[in-house]
Amino acid sequence: MAVMLLVLLALAILALVLYVANQPNQFRVERSLIIAAPASEVFPHIDNLSAWHAWSPWARMDPNAQITFDGPPMGEGASFKWAGNNKVGVGGMFVTKSVPYELIRIHLEFLKPFKGSNTAEFTFEPQGPEGRATRVTWAAYGPNSTIGKIMSLFMSCEKIIGGNYEQGLANLKAIVEKK
Repeated sequence: MAVMLLVLLALAILALVLYVANQPNQFRVERSLIIAAPASEVFPHIDNLSAWHAWSPWARMDPNAQITFDGPPMGEGASFKWAGNNKVGVGGMFVTKSVPYELIRIHLEFLKPFKGSNTAEFTFEPQGPEGRATRVTWAAYGPNSTIGKIMSLFMSCEKIIGGNYEQGLANLKAIVEKK
């Protein structure tokens, strides 16, 4: 009986290892929303990192997080670092590419609760007649580490991050369309 239990345990561990090993080595999460404003009105709310506090879902998770800005206020070279509660952790974001009204690329460094490095991108696509509206797509991608693969057994990065992206885009839409 004990031998049978050990065999079953070994098979369960093997199945777990095979499952984890077969998870993708990269992840990508993205959400889009159409905002009834041209890209020229939407873009500054994302390119200017100090404007994030008004719409970012993470700013709302810890309004008392310590934030420090560095570099120019917007565009390539702009950055901010944060230290907050266990919902937002500790990390930094650095704008690595900013093409007005088209693309913003951000390098993310997470220090706590887990170390990690990812890329976030915002793309802006004109919609409707004369580009009076803009499809904003917020995406994150990067390596799917072994720890990330194991964590996917218990929680969905797609659902967690995707839900926050949906909320952030909805907040951004409300701010931009209010003007």
